[in-house]
Amino acid sequence: MTTAGTLTLTATRARAALDARRGIVRLHPEALTALGLRPGDPVGITGRRATAAIALEADRYASRRALYADDLTLGNIGARDGDPVRLAPIALAAADRVVLSGPASAVAVVDPDTLRLALLSKVVCEGDDVSLLPIELGSSAREAVTATRRTLNNTLGMGWTTMVLNVVESEPASGAMITSDTRVEWLNEVRTAVDLPSDLPLPAGRTPGTRMPATYGGTASAARPRAEARAPLADSRAPEAVPGVATIPYDELAGAKIPAEELRELLDLGFNHREVLKVVGTDMALGVLVSGPSGAGKATIVRSVAEAVGAGVSEVSGSDLAALEANAAADRLRSAVAALTVPGVLLVRGVEHLAPAGRRTPLGTMFSRLVEEVLAEPGEHAVVCTTTSVEDVDASLRPRLEHEVVVPMPDGEARRDLLVYFTRSMKVAEDVKLESVAHRAPGYVASDLAVMVREAGVRAALRAKEGGATALQNSDFDGALESVRPTSLAGDSVELGGLTLADVGGMEPLKQTLTETVLWPLTYPDAFTRLGIEAPRGILLYGPPGCGKTYIVRAVAGEGHANVMSVKGSELLNKWVGESEKNVRELFRRARQASPTLMFFDELDALAPVRGAGTDGGTADRVVAALLTELDGAEALRDVVVVGATNRPDMIDPALLRPGRLERLVYVPPPDARGRADILRSNAKNVPFAEDVDLDAVADELWLYSAADCAALVREAALTAMRESLDASIVTAAHVEQAMERVRPSLDPEQLEYLENYASNREG
Repeated sequence: MTTAGTLTLTATRARAALDARRGIVRLHPEALTALGLRPGDPVGITGRRATAAIALEADRYASRRALYADDLTLGNIGARDGDPVRLAPIALAAADRVVLSGPASAVAVVDPDTLRLALLSKVVCEGDDVSLLPIELGSSAREAVTATRRTLNNTLGMGWTTMVLNVVESEPASGAMITSDTRVEWLNEVRTAVDLPSDLPLPAGRTPGTRMPATYGGTASAARPRAEARAPLADSRAPEAVPGVATIPYDELAGAKIPAEELRELLDLGFNHREVLKVVGTDMALGVLVSGPSGAGKATIVRSVAEAVGAGVSEVSGSDLAALEANAAADRLRSAVAALTVPGVLLVRGVEHLAPAGRRTPLGTMFSRLVEEVLAEPGEHAVVCTTTSVEDVDASLRPRLEHEVVVPMPDGEARRDLLVYFTRSMKVAEDVKLESVAHRAPGYVASDLAVMVREAGVRAALRAKEGGATALQNSDFDGALESVRPTSLAGDSVELGGLTLADVGGMEPLKQTLTETVLWPLTYPDAFTRLGIEAPRGILLYGPPGCGKTYIVRAVAGEGHANVMSVKGSELLNKWVGESEKNVRELFRRARQASPTLMFFDELDALAPVRGAGTDGGTADRVVAALLTELDGAEALRDVVVVGATNRPDMIDPALLRPGRLERLVYVPPPDARGRADILRSNAKNVPFAEDVDLDAVADELWLYSAADCAALVREAALTAMRESLDASIVTAAHVEQAMERVRPSLDPEQLEYLENYASNREG
């Protein structure tokens, strides 16, 4: 397999989202050693064409004969899954100059310095496709990577994550690493339809008079004509005060018709029918607070509604103003007010940055007075502010914004309409059901769906590049849903990896209990309403460590296509009074937004101990109180199921375990002989065991072995075979016996007896 420093491996599509499109490939540690490489070294790869990438270690249980690469790298190699490719070490050179081509929207707004930072440390060859996703090989690069992400997000919206560029020219032509000294250039500059005012702040490298494309749905693009499908409600990131920004016609809005109509009625009454208010004997000020999740379409609704009632819009961004010096921010605000027409709407995006809750700032005070001045003349102007969280807005501003409109997360029908719009100009295979895709995307807002559709389109384009089908396939959407996660769950979502209950060996009674308690409320909420009962709020799994509590929760979530939030106690607890409770409220708010959601609290005894027994100044007691309120408080917990797991159920506050909260306690025992055999078979389905291996007989000898121990035994048996020969292709009974000597049972008989007694007492 190895000749003169060259290795022939099988190309395999990688599943790791963190590596996707970053110019990274992964190899088994032994393959790296065979090539004389260390993690982070460049490697040359040859298939139908040659390219280069950064080589990192794969999991030690990965195949020694596979090269794990993402779809972009496979396209650069000209290989498909299963194709042989050749690898060899390469001499790395710093790139002197790299010329790239890309979408007009990127060329227009991304300056060369930002482009170089996004591509820093990537190894490129002429003709390669590359993405803007930065590569991060060390903690020292985190700050630069974060800043680059922020810049790209501000200029291109969420679309930058799926944007693909092409390396037109590189010096040297192959194996060139982009460094801080590399001169990175666009192939050409783009001139489009929107003129920038001379006084508008420009990105670095731009000069006054440069034209920039209008933006739409969070991604820079040319102004689009009306389409047959309804347009999405995704927050636009158009430059402030730029004329000609595309506005979605009101009758084409999708995803949030009810809040859009509510806002239209308010503005229409205030601007065009004030005589009705006089007849009734009342008056109204047009201060409106529009709240909803990021990317759900708040700003788009405001623009469309303003156009529908004949009002102009002057727009500012709260986050941009908060980043300016106070005098500059105040001048920008006054300029926006001066630009108002009659009637006119002052749109303030992200007002919580201007007037944060619990913290009075000079800018916030000035803004509050400015709102009063704008609303002083009834019927002339309106102030509409958007926010992702009403609680984050200063309470002193709320009386001036006396009307509130809530934009909810899009439901299944709204997500389907958005998908119809986003795929309007794409070929979609006949067997693709967009209703099914929408059903599998709970918690996705318009911007998430836009990114997901673009990701699916890129996958289809890479397949078409090699002569495959050009239409979007179900597999394209499957892959896109795996790699694009909803922004509402950023940082808390769990990768399920396609795991279902069929992958769990044994535990049949437990599977049935979890199906009834967790899956039914998330999948069939209408059945509970029809029978006039409330769905269970939660369940507590308890049992000895290593017996599959966490694993089976992941399997249940994968079975029901639900969003999964993994709750980490360290992120909830805070020494400052009130912060821990606020974190709990925010956690449940996000879970409701992304519903149907399964919230998983692992090691719940550490997060919710018995109240009064702690020595942390009462922090844990307040967290328990907040959990009790969220589980069974005034606000209903719909389409959200809470699952806790613990080894010590007696240490959890009893109030959490009563009906209406974590009302079902389920004991997860160590597997019996039959269960151990099922677990062995489940973990060994890809292991080439010899005919003399009797897994049922092996399972009989594994008393006090947990599910984790059984899985470890299978791995150790395979490693034992590898120790004898790296070319071993079969695992024998002798290997299994040697593995049993190394892998000892981890269950403690005394703890097991305690948990069994606890379970018996509850059942009794």
